[in-house]
Amino acid sequence: MNPASPDTTDRVPGLDLRAAARWLRLPRAHSPWLHEEVASRMVERLQWFREAPTSWLHWEPVLGGLQGHARVRAALPAAACQVWSHDLAQALKATREPAARSSWTPWRRARDVTPEPADAGHPVSLLWANMGLHTEPSPQALLARWHAHLVPGGFLLMSCLGPDSLAELRAVYARLGWPAATHAFTDLHDWGDMLVHAGFAEPVMDMERLTLTYGSAQAMLDDLRQMGRNLASDRFPALRGRAWRQALIEGIERHGARDAEGRLRLGFEIVYGHAVKAEPRARSGRTSVPLDDVREQLRRRRG
Repeated sequence: MNPASPDTTDRVPGLDLRAAARWLRLPRAHSPWLHEEVASRMVERLQWFREAPTSWLHWEPVLGGLQGHARVRAALPAAACQVWSHDLAQALKATREPAARSSWTPWRRARDVTPEPADAGHPVSLLWANMGLHTEPSPQALLARWHAHLVPGGFLLMSCLGPDSLAELRAVYARLGWPAATHAFTDLHDWGDMLVHAGFAEPVMDMERLTLTYGSAQAMLDDLRQMGRNLASDRFPALRGRAWRQALIEGIERHGARDAEGRLRLGFEIVYGHAVKAEPRARSGRTSVPLDDVREQLRRRRG
């Protein structure tokens, strides 16, 4: 298993639970550019469906991409839509969609970072989850909740960052002798195993690498701040000052990877997942009895 895979307690090793909860609850009004780009690529996968979904649930639509939400809406014009978010009020305002029924609310999560089971009162035929799973501290539990939100035969479409993401930034941190720039991300094979463990069938996992270039370290940091935070449990525990930020900028400018044109380069491994909630198996009505038990019963009757 990859080091970032959840252990038996369903906690991602090296990921700070409280930091992840703060990031997920952070109010946001705009979607990161990279997330929108990944969403546009995910929309192309809707053509895989033999029959168009009649309903769908967008998990964290602002973080996952509001433009992507509109694209899915356009691709599935007849499908009823719901949304779910830690900042549900903002998500409903941004998408103008109804909320998914749930047995817990965002303000309850603010007091207790452990999620409660969702009430899948209105299951859907498609659950869309873009670029959020890599920041979830308990991914196996979340996959189980997604499974509960789907009707039998329904599909999950998800994406997240893979372990090769931000390799150039990690190299700068290592050269400066600093702790990791972020927690380790989970490999696509481990995501496939977790999908099966959560009850999904026929998981299809694949990945692609995207490279972004920047004219300055400041532009890179501004972009990264919209995408996420350093959730590593061994990161510097206190607030950083201006001197450290300036050292970071200078370190990226001096040691950061550059393309042929001299622009700073930063790579992202995007993991895509596609899985189905299997139809429940019908009972055959047959009962299996061990042959030795039958023989023993016959002996007793004869006796």
